[in-house]
Amino acid sequence: MNERLAQYRDKVVQYWNNFSKKQKTLFLSTAGIILLAIILLTIQFSKTEYEVAFTGLDSTDAAGIMAYLDSNGTSYKLSSDGKSISVPSTDAARVKVDIGSQGIVQSGSIGFDKAFGGSSSVIGMTDEEFNVKYKSALNGEVEQLLKRTDGVQTAKVLINLPTQNVFASADEQEKASASVVLDFKPGFRPTQDNIDGYFNLVKTAVPNLPVENITISGGDSELLPSGKSGSSGSLTGAVQENLNLQQKFETDVKQSVKQFLGKLTGPDKIEVLVASKLNFDQVSSKELLVTPVDEENMKGIEISAQTVQNSYSGSGSSNGGVAGTGEGDVPGYPSSTSGDTSTSEENSSTINYEVNHITKDIIASPYVVKDLTINVLVEPPNGKNSLDQTTSDAITKILKNIVASYLADSGTTYTDDQLTQKVSVYAQSFQGSTTTAAKSGLSSMWIWGIGAVALLAVAVAGILIYRNRKRSKEEEEDLPLQVPTEFPSISLESINNESQVKKQLETLAKKKPEEFVNLLRTWLSEE
Repeated sequence: MNERLAQYRDKVVQYWNNFSKKQKTLFLSTAGIILLAIILLTIQFSKTEYEVAFTGLDSTDAAGIMAYLDSNGTSYKLSSDGKSISVPSTDAARVKVDIGSQGIVQSGSIGFDKAFGGSSSVIGMTDEEFNVKYKSALNGEVEQLLKRTDGVQTAKVLINLPTQNVFASADEQEKASASVVLDFKPGFRPTQDNIDGYFNLVKTAVPNLPVENITISGGDSELLPSGKSGSSGSLTGAVQENLNLQQKFETDVKQSVKQFLGKLTGPDKIEVLVASKLNFDQVSSKELLVTPVDEENMKGIEISAQTVQNSYSGSGSSNGGVAGTGEGDVPGYPSSTSGDTSTSEENSSTINYEVNHITKDIIASPYVVKDLTINVLVEPPNGKNSLDQTTSDAITKILKNIVASYLADSGTTYTDDQLTQKVSVYAQSFQGSTTTAAKSGLSSMWIWGIGAVALLAVAVAGILIYRNRKRSKEEEEDLPLQVPTEFPSISLESINNESQVKKQLETLAKKKPEEFVNLLRTWLSEE
């Protein structure tokens, strides 16, 4: 067995000695690179990646989570400050659900479930103990509610519940009071709507607690609800709302323009900047209109009509006349006249018309686009420094149509030249974004780069080994065939004693020592 191993070792050494010094160095370096790549890939894919599952913990919650993870055999890492716990990424979702269902994380607050989860004694609890636990549980519940609101990181609540008087009416009862201290998340600034939400949450969670008895401190200042902040608070909220609406409008226009033009230039080759001016004035007006029912004849509806007709006729004689001096008249006395017939007629007509009485209360929408400007930055095609005129004109026309549609209700009629001044198209290469993307992608390709180098090294080693074998084979074919060694033959049949055999062997050893050695090796191998 040892002799066979020695033969194998000799063959390996002989095979290794056939390589040149350069080939040996290249082979060893390739083997080293492959081994290093295998080690790095093994470490990379076998190590456990941890994900932060819980942050902002106090000592009680951290201890509870650690005890639960230890009981389940789940590995974890505790941060240096003791406020964060990381678990394996593959188990993060399951651990969060399990611990959330157990109610372990209370953020230092004692709710009703913990306060009244068990009795303090076998016979129950006293009224004083009940009141203390109830206040602590109520404080904890309000704290937990506040921590679930937007922007609140930690909360501390102290509620004062007055003693109930059974002889006093509801209006005469003493009111509860609450003091709240909030710590907001970094970079968060509460709006007036957020502040009103905090006050309303505390007010509705505690019985008989008016808003004026609630004090909330956030950061370095006291927070005031809309009722206490006066006109300034409501004005601030309205301004913030208007700014949010304007920002949302500009964002929507930007996304629409970018999405539409992206089909023409490519989604990653366009940037859009939108500037707008909105009118937030809400105008109310009232109109009292009187219009005819029959607009063609300008008449209303006849609701009533009245016609009156009167006629008179008669005859009579007059007792006196005009004093005259006729032939038959007596001077100074009226003469006698004959009787006359008289007639009279009176007609009157009254018609009452009804017209339309219209009252309009008009409230104009406050969100009117007064001005809009769109600037577009387009990356030119590869190998070009600018856009062709056809593409530039098409983009400009599209932008002008968009601006004209938004300014249709502005009350101003814009000409084509004025709309052209409100849109701009620029051609610029996005070199900065390309460089940034290349830098960010470089670190993520380290592992794949190592793998590619390892594969390349394996391929080079295979090629070298193949070439070496091919060269050795060609050299063996070029060498002349060696004449097989003829071992001397000794006829043992013609020899009768050992002295003659010994004599022939001595003679062979003296004359042909190499053949004698080969003969001995042959005998040994046969045995």
